[in-house]
Amino acid sequence: MRLKISHTTRYVFDHPVSYGLQQLRKTPKSTHQQTVLHWTTRVEGGRKELSFEDHHHNTVELLSFEKGATELVVTSVGEVEIAETHGVLGRHLGYAPLWLYRRQTPRTRPGPGVRALIRDIGGETETDRLHGLMMAVKDAVAYEVGASHPDWSAEDALTEGRGVCQDHAHVFVSAAREMGFPARYVSGYLMLDDRVDQDAMHAWAEVHVDYLGWVGFDPSNGISPDMRYVRVATGLDYAEAAPVTGTRIGGAGEVLSVAIEVAQQQ
Repeated sequence: MRLKISHTTRYVFDHPVSYGLQQLRKTPKSTHQQTVLHWTTRVEGGRKELSFEDHHHNTVELLSFEKGATELVVTSVGEVEIAETHGVLGRHLGYAPLWLYRRQTPRTRPGPGVRALIRDIGGETETDRLHGLMMAVKDAVAYEVGASHPDWSAEDALTEGRGVCQDHAHVFVSAAREMGFPARYVSGYLMLDDRVDQDAMHAWAEVHVDYLGWVGFDPSNGISPDMRYVRVATGLDYAEAAPVTGTRIGGAGEVLSVAIEVAQQQ
């Protein structure tokens, strides 16, 4: 399946920006399961300084603001070819060692909620247990747009019993690591069945299984990723896979808007 993607992030400031840098992680990865046919990033109100690949095999673009800018618009556009692998990505690639993905972070550190969640997870095989975990997370954290806070941890989401895809991914990653698996957070694009226009990227998780390699799990939808999913960035948690991070001096009164389109190409 070929998907066309457009992702625009627009910042408008009441006061000019004196200085600012941003890191973008919007460029999909080329793997055995997906091929980036073409991808470009356009910047208005700033410029692209450089591009590099981080230790998670993510493409990172570094942008600077124009001095005195009151608006920054970043548009990424491209096409990606996706093959059906039923969520299986295969062997570990990249610079980070596999053991790194067993390490918990402040956002994924397990507590009573995570330990209670995995207590009754059964199954004859590792994949059976992980699919059981996926459904347990889906049941424990009701999907509710706008319900969570950006700095919520896995334990916060379980305590509240509600959240968004970012929270589902953090809970799943935390629990999978507590069960002894290497696990990582994934950000990307998802083609929806009912609309093309979206206002946010999607998030899910991947776990390394000895006899399969990396396998994806999306607790928000209760499935392993199929041809509608486009992998963009991975990390130990959201902080390492966020589409935009950065800092600036000036630029008070920020208004942020995001427009994403994901559509199948014939």
